[in-house]
Amino acid sequence: MTTHPFLAVPPGALRQLRAVDDAGRACVPYTDGEGGAPLRCCLRPSGAGERVALVSYAPLRRWAAGTGARPGAYDEQGPVFVHAEECGGPQPADGYPFARPGALRTVRCYDAGGRIVGGRLLEILDDATAAFDAAFAEAFADPEVALVHVRAVEYGCFLFEVRRP
Repeated sequence: MTTHPFLAVPPGALRQLRAVDDAGRACVPYTDGEGGAPLRCCLRPSGAGERVALVSYAPLRRWAAGTGARPGAYDEQGPVFVHAEECGGPQPADGYPFARPGALRTVRCYDAGGRIVGGRLLEILDDATAAFDAAFAEAFADPEVALVHVRAVEYGCFLFEVRRP
């Protein structure tokens, strides 16, 4: 059981991204022949034969729009995989998404203004839930931290976010 609630790409943002992404490009769905794409809409790997799209997503920009934050140069966008059509979103899980043993993750911390105020490399060992719980507890021990993004080290892609409890 996870201690910190995690968030996928919100449904409203997904509807927009499935039309035009955050870089202004039209969504181009395709059939994933092999499976394994990390879907940010439902926080699980795709299955072979599922219809997916690779879109550009600006998670900090979208969060800032709802909070009034002004991230400035920290506003970035990057590629994320999503289902090409609406899906059921994340299902209840016993652990954090994309938390396979041996994976490296970046835990990036932002303040209420949308500026980076810290981060760390997280190597996921045997107990992924405990590793993430400890990383988030450490992050939120700093009263400045309002939001945490978890990213894949290999590609730098946004995976999911955790907000201050």
